[in-house]
Amino acid sequence: MNPILGGGGLHHVCLKTRQWDASMRFYCEILGFTVKVAWRSAPSRAVMLDAGDGNYVEVFEDHDYTGAANGIINHFCLRTTRLDAVAERVRAAGFKLTMEPRDVAIPTTNIPGPVPVRIFFCEGPNGESIEFLQNTYT
Repeated sequence: MNPILGGGGLHHVCLKTRQWDASMRFYCEILGFTVKVAWRSAPSRAVMLDAGDGNYVEVFEDHDYTGAANGIINHFCLRTTRLDAVAERVRAAGFKLTMEPRDVAIPTTNIPGPVPVRIFFCEGPNGESIEFLQNTYT
């Protein structure tokens, strides 16, 4: 437990999209998210998508949105226990894997030895960079 926030932690990542249908297909049909809360209507819909275990991706429809080149958020990461199957599902749906699934040992400076993880990256329907991570330490 976080001593300052209490039962805190990361609640959600928020995205804007000009491609509502593609975003809903990717997150709901391909990755299995479910709609937790939806509000407003087209052309400015919004939704909180449940990734599981209290983790959310919030999506706002905005046809005028133009993201900043190399914006402040580099990527966001989704935890999985089925990394290779998810990678194949994303690939089969026609989305670009920007890093193929691989095992990585993350060197550490605060604990003995590296942290072993399995990861891959893909590009989402809005150009967002998404990391998928499988490990037992974090």
